[in-house]
Amino acid sequence: MKFISDLKQGDRISDIYLCKYKQSATTKNGKTYDNVILQDRTGSIDAKVWEPNSEGIDEFDSLDYVDIFGEVTSFNGALQLNIKRARVCREGEYDPSLYLPVSSKNNDEMYKDLLALIGTVQNQYLKQLLEEFFLQDEAFIKAFRQSSAAKSVHHGFVGGLLEHTLGVTRMCDYFCSAYPVLNRDLLITAAICHDIGKTKELSLFPTNDYTDDGQFLGHIVMGTQMIAEKIHGIDSFPVLLSQELQHCILAHHGEFEYGSPKKPALVEAVALNLADNADARIETFTEILNRASEPGWQGYNRLFESNLFDTRVEN
Repeated sequence: MKFISDLKQGDRISDIYLCKYKQSATTKNGKTYDNVILQDRTGSIDAKVWEPNSEGIDEFDSLDYVDIFGEVTSFNGALQLNIKRARVCREGEYDPSLYLPVSSKNNDEMYKDLLALIGTVQNQYLKQLLEEFFLQDEAFIKAFRQSSAAKSVHHGFVGGLLEHTLGVTRMCDYFCSAYPVLNRDLLITAAICHDIGKTKELSLFPTNDYTDDGQFLGHIVMGTQMIAEKIHGIDSFPVLLSQELQHCILAHHGEFEYGSPKKPALVEAVALNLADNADARIETFTEILNRASEPGWQGYNRLFESNLFDTRVEN
């Protein structure tokens, strides 16, 4: 199979891909064409069907696995696939695991490491809260382990939410050893729970798109609601502790302009915001470098507002 990450301008491909998105459009001259996004586990590529009613172009739709013949071109500096022929595949002609981006890290091992961190929490109320989510709620556990952490920016793959959560929690664990002012039980609990709302904000793969709840409420609000619901069922959960934990979740994006309903008012909320931002940005940079065709300067990137450089250059 020719993976999308390996495609180059001028390549002619004849392979099966997952159609993630398809929509009809019209040119300025009134000619109908199809906008398509094809996906495999290495990434996605924009594609066009310029002659949708021509012979050799079968009718297909989003989430279909399609046998594609086409040519890779370039448009505005990005690769694009010109689809010449398309045929919907039957079940058994493809291996679904080849079409879903998956974390490079072992899911079972990551979850085991997360449970080990939960085991270090001493506060009985926070520990019970974590156990009700991550040991007892089977539906939540399944969604948490399969979810991505974002639609596209960082950790946008199966297991991405687990990988990101573990990275943030490990960083917070280090903060606690370096800065005694931090309440470790509170910060570790907040780190583990900070993005649980993403299990409801984003649908599972292969769609990995915003749900209605995700559009209307967002993961920060929904995550806070999920925590409040669990706390309501725990006898004598301290009111102030509940408020502190929910504040950490509400403030973990740090700034109003980044969608944070609150700015950090606790030192633990500051630490969580720093850890969340660091893990997300470094992973984003890593994914950019992994897509680079060669080392050196990679061009201007709007997310970092800088011309990025790949240090993996042989001296």
